[in-house]
Amino acid sequence: MSAASDPAAGGPHTPVLYQPVLAALQPQAAGLYVDGTVGAGGHAAGILAASDPDGALLGLDRDPAAIELAGQRLAAYGERVRLRHASFAELAEQVRAVGWERVDGVLLDLGVSSMQLESVERGFSFRGAGPLDMRLDPTQALTAAELVNELSEAELADLIHRYGEEPKARRVARAITAARPLSTTEELATVVAAAAGGRRRRIHPATRTFQALRIAVNDELAALETGLQQALQVLAPGGRLAVLAFHSLEDRIVKQLIRREAQDCICPPEQPVCSCDHTAQLRPVNRRPIRADDDEIRRNPRARSARLRVAERLRLA
Repeated sequence: MSAASDPAAGGPHTPVLYQPVLAALQPQAAGLYVDGTVGAGGHAAGILAASDPDGALLGLDRDPAAIELAGQRLAAYGERVRLRHASFAELAEQVRAVGWERVDGVLLDLGVSSMQLESVERGFSFRGAGPLDMRLDPTQALTAAELVNELSEAELADLIHRYGEEPKARRVARAITAARPLSTTEELATVVAAAAGGRRRRIHPATRTFQALRIAVNDELAALETGLQQALQVLAPGGRLAVLAFHSLEDRIVKQLIRREAQDCICPPEQPVCSCDHTAQLRPVNRRPIRADDDEIRRNPRARSARLRVAERLRLA
């Protein structure tokens, strides 16, 4: 494997499910690819190396710091790379902006990168006394501090239950509102841990609440639903969609989209005659999500929760 295709070469972290992602996308020479969450460019470097000599990649990311890192890592590929500070919810628009009509592969690597989690000042992690920020795009206005300190107890409980699937959401919300104002991730984590329970569980007791706040701040689930539809718009017949999800809410959306778009009829089962005029657009490549093996999990614990789903575009609508 060349240095350009080595996922550990020139980057601050190892991409999750690196080889399975490349196998799923099947990059080819002269192919056009979109990495909707380019991050530090690890998966993108592999796609570009596998599509030598003239495959091209459009990399999007909501985080301008990620775009800068990816630019440094992918500089050797020159004009084969286009990088844009944009959400994958704008995927079709960004594809048209670079003059492409259809692409041969789309990758969405969801969630928060290890670089973002390890940056205390970004406020994603409950380890350290960072600000209550949690913005993937630091140019947007809404922060976690506003949600934590301004939502009502009922609104907070609903948010934590819906996006964090926290069984003690009401108790956590009550504790947060009683302790306000809160200004750091450390303060919030301490309050949540006391309300949700100690560290006897496998995950930190604040994990679900932090997940819920991050999803809400960045409107991640709505962006995912839009991004998946955008991917369908731009994928060429035979093109591959690969999505890496890290929690059940994301994975459920991806699974349902692929299942729905693999059917010619999506009418309710009780309806005797089809009236939807729906045409199948996708073929599932893997019926079950691809998971990391034990070796990868040992090297990169973040891979433990990763689920990769892959589908192939059938025909243009």
